[in-house]
Amino acid sequence: MPLIDMPDFSTDLLNEFAARRTERVNTPVIQPAEPFLDMAGEDLRRRIFLTESETGANLCLRPEFTIPVCLRHIETATGTPKRYSYLGEVFRQRREGSHEFYQAGIEDLGDTDIAGADARAIVDATGILKALLPAGRLELTLGDQAVFEAVVRALGLPLGWQKRLIHAFGDMAHLEALLDRLARPQPVTGLDREVTELIASGNEAELIARIDRTMEETGYSTNASRSPTEIARRLKEKLELAETRLDGGALLLLREFLTLQLPLAEAPAALAGFADAADLKLGSAIALFDARLTALANAGADLSAMTYRAAFGRPLDYYTGLVFEVTQAGSSAVLAGGGRFDRLLTLLGAKERIPAVGFSLWLDRIDTARSGVAGGKVETGFRADPPREEKTSQ
Repeated sequence: MPLIDMPDFSTDLLNEFAARRTERVNTPVIQPAEPFLDMAGEDLRRRIFLTESETGANLCLRPEFTIPVCLRHIETATGTPKRYSYLGEVFRQRREGSHEFYQAGIEDLGDTDIAGADARAIVDATGILKALLPAGRLELTLGDQAVFEAVVRALGLPLGWQKRLIHAFGDMAHLEALLDRLARPQPVTGLDREVTELIASGNEAELIARIDRTMEETGYSTNASRSPTEIARRLKEKLELAETRLDGGALLLLREFLTLQLPLAEAPAALAGFADAADLKLGSAIALFDARLTALANAGADLSAMTYRAAFGRPLDYYTGLVFEVTQAGSSAVLAGGGRFDRLLTLLGAKERIPAVGFSLWLDRIDTARSGVAGGKVETGFRADPPREEKTSQ
């Protein structure tokens, strides 16, 4: 039996899901832990309740629904497009002190109209919240990881640095630390001088032979998890990343991009102006951003209540494009959040690429808002611009 009561508006919520022609699904409370540990991100990993099966397999209490719903879709070999809805308990450590609470949401799998599906997710999330909170004004913050990735790629950084920056998207403290390292590279210490010289010379064959000899001499080769070739390539990458310096102009451009914050309706012009002034080719990422805005306008969305923040992200590693969160005006408590996760189903084992977008609703916070005690006065553990570890996860 559940340890907490189902919210009294759950019937209204399920009716909203039915009106949007979704299929309601449930998933087991006990889940395999690896998908969450591998793909959900550091923020969620710290909050998961882990356990083991009798055979020693890593298990956890369900910390969110997106991964379980996707796994269920793959296991049942259901075709796409498919729209799922869910409502149930999730378990994770929270700053509010609660460990079990109800979450609901929609996962939209397989729709190849990316802009249209993105717009539908936003319209559904805000529409459901308006139905549950008719007296409150909603505000939405939108980011786009694909646009950030396009900017990073256009700057011509090594692939390793691109991955580092993209992984830090949404965490400004981490991003700032990485940008400081790009501005002031730190030399790699602790490497043997001969190894350093071989890396600098580009003589990979001799470097591999040198590593192989060292492994033989130390007896490490019998239980090494990496071959001499792999170690050589990782050393070269480490040295290259440590020595990479982003020139002042490019660094200024990246910092300028991350400061962009403006009404969503004005964002396409601002992004186009930034790309032209910086002479950056942002291509399909900007085209999709524009198409999403058009789809939102055609769907009758209230664009005046939406803000674009170039640095805004959400603390889950599987997002690939759109990310958004919804609050009530005057409150910092996030009521809904979601985004696009086009790579997730392939990583979970799907045989073909399945585009996907979705959102979750935080029912305890919605209940608080319905009680008329939100307005930013309830202690939720969230600030207006919280650090990555305090942000909500779908």
